[in-house]
Order: sequence, then C-alpha cells, then structure tokens
Amino acid sequence: MTLRTLGLLTLGFCAGAASHTALARAQSRAAIADAPLAVPDMYTVDLENEFVRVVRVRYPAHARGAMHGHPAPGALIVPLTDQDARVKGQDGSMREIHVKAGQVRWAVSTPGKDRSTFSAHAEDNLANQPFEILRIEPKVAACR
Repeated sequence: MTLRTLGLLTLGFCAGAASHTALARAQSRAAIADAPLAVPDMYTVDLENEFVRVVRVRYPAHARGAMHGHPAPGALIVPLTDQDARVKGQDGSMREIHVKAGQVRWAVSTPGKDRSTFSAHAEDNLANQPFEILRIEPKVAACR
C-alpha cells in the first residue's frame, strides 16, 4: 500500500465519520421536536402568553404518537378523561401511566439533559376510548 493510498483511505474514513456524526446529531434533534410540532393532530396549543403555555392533548383509542419532547421545567397535567398510556423513551425503556380524570399531577421535563427520563418519548393510548389532558407549562424565565 502506497503512502498516497493510505492518505486517501484516512481522508475518506475521516470524512465518513464526520458525515455520520452530523447526520446522527440532526436525527437526534428531529426526534425531540416539541410536541405540538411533532404530533400536531394530537397536541394543540390552546393558550400561550409570556407566562404560560396550555397544550390540549387528545389521543384517539389505541392511537400512537410520534417521538417528541416537552419544555423544561415540566407541566401541570390535568386529565379531562381517564388515561391509560404506554410511554416509550428514546433508549427503548417503557412505562405505563394509569390516571383517572381529575387526578392532577406534575410531569417533569428535562429536555437535552437526560433522554432516559422520558424527556423525549412516544406515547400510545392503551384504552378502547380516547383520552384528553391539558398540559399547563410555566415559562419560568418570564416569571422571574
């Protein structure tokens, strides 16, 4: 193998590695798109101002949502109907949520910090009926 061939192989390897890294980063960013952008037929913004964003979430029976994320620090979740869902993280981990209508809870979001905590996730409705919730997301920076 000549020095020229070795140089071209090294250059090709480095270019390929750089292209792969750039593509992986672009795919990772796309996978954690904000919910109303990633799943617009199921997540709609009902109200937004400098202090809060209210997102209405509607999943038809047995519907599957695309991978998406939510802004930090999290949201107050107000279930308008019973919710039986499976949440799948980017790392393949899964958990189920079973909540009755009116059982208000807090959902933590840590986008960009730890994807294994379901910051980026896809959700499936496990029930034979639709579920509907409100996500009330505070805008902490505007409230300081």
